[in-house]
Amino acid sequence: MKVFHFTQSWYEFVIIALVCYFVGCFNFARFISKKKDKDITTIGSGNPGTMNMTREFGIKIGVLTFFCDALKGGVPAVICYFIYRKYVFADSVVLVGDFIRYFCGFWVVVGHIFPVTTHFKGGKGIASTLGLFWFSLACENVWWIALGFAFLMLVVLYIYHTEWGSMGSLLGVTGFSIMQSILFVLRYDTMPVDAYQVCVYALILGINLFAWLAHKQNLKRVLSGEEHHTSLKKLAKKKGN
Repeated sequence: MKVFHFTQSWYEFVIIALVCYFVGCFNFARFISKKKDKDITTIGSGNPGTMNMTREFGIKIGVLTFFCDALKGGVPAVICYFIYRKYVFADSVVLVGDFIRYFCGFWVVVGHIFPVTTHFKGGKGIASTLGLFWFSLACENVWWIALGFAFLMLVVLYIYHTEWGSMGSLLGVTGFSIMQSILFVLRYDTMPVDAYQVCVYALILGINLFAWLAHKQNLKRVLSGEEHHTSLKKLAKKKGN
């Protein structure tokens, strides 16, 4: 393992944060809807994300949007992981690869939710967040590609049966967060706690909080019984599917 001195190379993290933020600013839902001569922010719920794209354009376009946003959240994390995977922070036991994955993801999600390119009005970041966890878990163990996909299918089944898209999405993000946190606890449990460990868990918690806060209006509607239902059964029968 090579030693990474943060005090000497902090500027690398600044560059990574800026690049990931602007990657997050690119919204695939807006791009795809404009290709269809529409603006997703002016139709349906107005949210430029997977659920609204599915309701307005059908499941095929919804799935395309999801995987594009998932790649946006996961690919930067994977690239940085492989760049830094052989480094450990100086005076710490924490692998730089463990930290950098979620540091990248955090800024992609921030860019997606608060894009400077559209006056800080973006999507809710669920697909990018799910993609981040899915790809990050698969960095070390390839079998997580299949396991993560199976977990995503459970989320889809939950939405299919309950018709609560927002709640299913949040449960998916939380489930992935718990899985990753457990793996980190097992890895670092016998080692002294330091600032870098705290930062890793703080990043995962922060990404999770962003997802829940972005859905605060949905949660209020769920509690009041006014939440819009997402019927995948009906959407599957839509023309174009």
